[in-house]
Amino acid sequence: MPVRKMSSASLSLLPLLAAFVLFTFPFFLLIVNSFKSNGEILESPFALPQSIDLGRFADVVAKMNFLVTFKNTLVITSVSVFFILLFSAMTAHYLVRNPSRFTNGFFALMVASMIIPFQSIMIPLVYIYGAKLHLIDTAPIPLLIALYIGFGSALSVFIYHGFVKSIPLELEEASFIDGCTPRQSFFKIVLPMLMPTSVTIAILNVLWIWNDYLLPSLVLVKEEVYTMPIKMKVFNGTYMNNWELLIPAILLTILPILIAYLFGQRFIIKGVMQGAIK
Repeated sequence: MPVRKMSSASLSLLPLLAAFVLFTFPFFLLIVNSFKSNGEILESPFALPQSIDLGRFADVVAKMNFLVTFKNTLVITSVSVFFILLFSAMTAHYLVRNPSRFTNGFFALMVASMIIPFQSIMIPLVYIYGAKLHLIDTAPIPLLIALYIGFGSALSVFIYHGFVKSIPLELEEASFIDGCTPRQSFFKIVLPMLMPTSVTIAILNVLWIWNDYLLPSLVLVKEEVYTMPIKMKVFNGTYMNNWELLIPAILLTILPILIAYLFGQRFIIKGVMQGAIK
């Protein structure tokens, strides 16, 4: 009887193991081939490297101006996500605690805006901020951050809105009795209780902003302010057939966000489960 149970458990793990191999095999190939020369890659892309040479990574860092590009992407992503979280949480709290026709209509308008495709407004966007206001030439990074805050707030407010509803109003009323102002009550009572939701929203927005190509390609026209996806596109055009440089460049580009996702995936699952329960 124990043998049958063991066999049944092993069989149930087979689909899980197959899915794991299917999704991790491309990353395995990427890591293995990043240490090979062009000849080794073309001869046998599935074989292990004959030697470990980190010089190619140093070469890629220099040719890509990697540190500057990484700094640009990190600043844009972190600042955008910080203000998306702050403004969205404050907006959702106000909409929930002050129900009226105006707030209900405003919330419905924000939710409806999520169905508008970005491609339908990107030409007017570039015309207004570029040709009219000249912000694309004078302040591209602040402009891009402001656009990310605007485009990322609707979904974040929608997610926060449901969680703020689950927080008892009595907690805030008790803080008012203790002498807290509405602002102190929000930052000391409400915001800490929204932490699991905030982490989930932060990770989702980090993945979106870090990997986004279309919006930065419209706003960032100077090479010194390029983000990682744009720089990778330019690098790919320059070294199109040089696989010993392209593959390490791809690995360096996706590695930071991959590490962030691996550390934060449990918070995504936790936040989604809490949302389902609420």
